[in-house]
Amino acid sequence: MTAFTKRSVMIASTLRQWISAATVCVLLSASSPREAAAADASSWDGDVRSAVRLVAGSGANPGGDALRAGVEIRLAAGWKTYWRYPGDSGVPPAFDFSKSDNVKSIAIMWPAPHRMIDDGGSSIGYKGDVILPLRIVPQDSKRPVTLRLGIDYAICEKLCVPAKGSAQIDLGRAPSAYDAPLAAAEAKVPKAARLGEAGPLAIRTIRREPGVPHPHVVVEVEAPAPPPLDLFVEGPTADWALPLPEPVVGGTPGLHRFVFELDGLPAGADSAGARLRFTLVSGDDAIDVLAVPEQGR
Repeated sequence: MTAFTKRSVMIASTLRQWISAATVCVLLSASSPREAAAADASSWDGDVRSAVRLVAGSGANPGGDALRAGVEIRLAAGWKTYWRYPGDSGVPPAFDFSKSDNVKSIAIMWPAPHRMIDDGGSSIGYKGDVILPLRIVPQDSKRPVTLRLGIDYAICEKLCVPAKGSAQIDLGRAPSAYDAPLAAAEAKVPKAARLGEAGPLAIRTIRREPGVPHPHVVVEVEAPAPPPLDLFVEGPTADWALPLPEPVVGGTPGLHRFVFELDGLPAGADSAGARLRFTLVSGDDAIDVLAVPEQGR
């Protein structure tokens, strides 16, 4: 073999090594984002009608202990699931995080829901895909956090069926592929407001009036025109089953009224002086007001 031939073989061998190394680097760099994205979400648990998973977010606030995550529910076309208060029919989701590691507390946040009307009556909930944001406080902020979820929930099309799922995810403070979807869901969570507080979306008055067979409550709200606009009300405990407020036709432009009967109370409960929770929804904007209805004159 001549010196020229040897040199050619050495160059070819070196080039092959460079190409192999470059190929490995490209494959590693291409797989890293996918692996990172996969680590930011658990696998889906469910079927073609619905499925559930956990998604991780970055830290809730710089220097704070809280972590961000979300329960994502995916629904097939035509199917729905329910809000924390389901309305005339339905079952709210039940969450079990008891098998999580290094978790002190978990706060579940609920994006503004929608009123859904079918043959079974009016219910409150979601269609399509919804993320319920979570705020997690670790027992020890220096130790890893593993979130383990068990969930029982109901889904409905023409018939309602029970569904369940489980998911697990490790949480941290690094940026997540799901920070943007989580932020979008968090932005839809109703903001706390006070009765009578001025704003583009406001609950101005809540008045209790006599009625037969039950007293009724009239709620006056301020919202941009035209609607969509809706109002939901919850009792002081989960065993209250108040009817959905209905809009009152007419009134001053920019002001809207809703009315509902004080019906569906648990046995022995007294509605007088009860503090109720009102959720006013207009598109993607929503507020929460806790108030005791004033006695009408």
